[in-house]
Amino acid sequence: MIKSTLGIKKEPFNRSDLKLLPQQQRIFDIIKAHSSHGGLSVITGNPGVGKSVLREAIDNLGKEKSTSVVSFSRTMHTYLNILKQLAHCLDIEFSQNHIEKNLIETTYKHVRDRKTIYTLIDEAHLMDMSVLRKLRLLFDQFPPKHNLVLLGQPDLLFYLSMKVNEDIKSRITYSENILPLNDIDLEAYIAKELEAARLGVNTFDQGAVELILRSASGNLRLCRNLCYGSLVEICRDGKRTVSIKHVNNVLIQPHWRSHDELVKQQA
Repeated sequence: MIKSTLGIKKEPFNRSDLKLLPQQQRIFDIIKAHSSHGGLSVITGNPGVGKSVLREAIDNLGKEKSTSVVSFSRTMHTYLNILKQLAHCLDIEFSQNHIEKNLIETTYKHVRDRKTIYTLIDEAHLMDMSVLRKLRLLFDQFPPKHNLVLLGQPDLLFYLSMKVNEDIKSRITYSENILPLNDIDLEAYIAKELEAARLGVNTFDQGAVELILRSASGNLRLCRNLCYGSLVEICRDGKRTVSIKHVNNVLIQPHWRSHDELVKQQA
């Protein structure tokens, strides 16, 4: 709808074509550096700040011949079921009684083939610490060219900071908390998306941009969804410039309202 109405070939703010922002690129480069000697990286941040984009960028490293990437996010499982997920991602046949041995042997085979291995565990804050401890013991037996990357909400570092989990925390080689973006970075992100789609920076008027920045509050996902929804609104309206009216048409949708506003609405 957006492409045909605005006469463009590439859709801006499209979830399937995301680029790393400078903050994410720096984290990505450091994670790659730590993979050469065996690392445990912990990346935290509130929902919507860019962890998923970072995970997808690391996932894409698996397309290179010199890299194998194992990625999963179903963390609310038993240790055995998580091992099965790992084995499935590595595309190996395994015996349930020897699954740990099969995983270790496979990772060593990848390293002999001159591959670097990344294991990404998304939503790691939902994982039981006893399961994570068992995984830590398993990954200790993996070859050096392996980087375990845990991605989750800030609660994850809180759990790891407890004295009982010091054996895991002491093995962390790199950690980062992704902060919400400031207005300047968000505005630059909007301009970059429009430029990539060959749309003018005036596609969003100044009032619309200010309302989007205020409503997103530094959250990259909210900013992207609000921009995309606003473009849908101008296509429906037969316009080519997003104004405050179009942004407000998105913001009145129930899921954009706060809990307090919804409670008042029901009263």
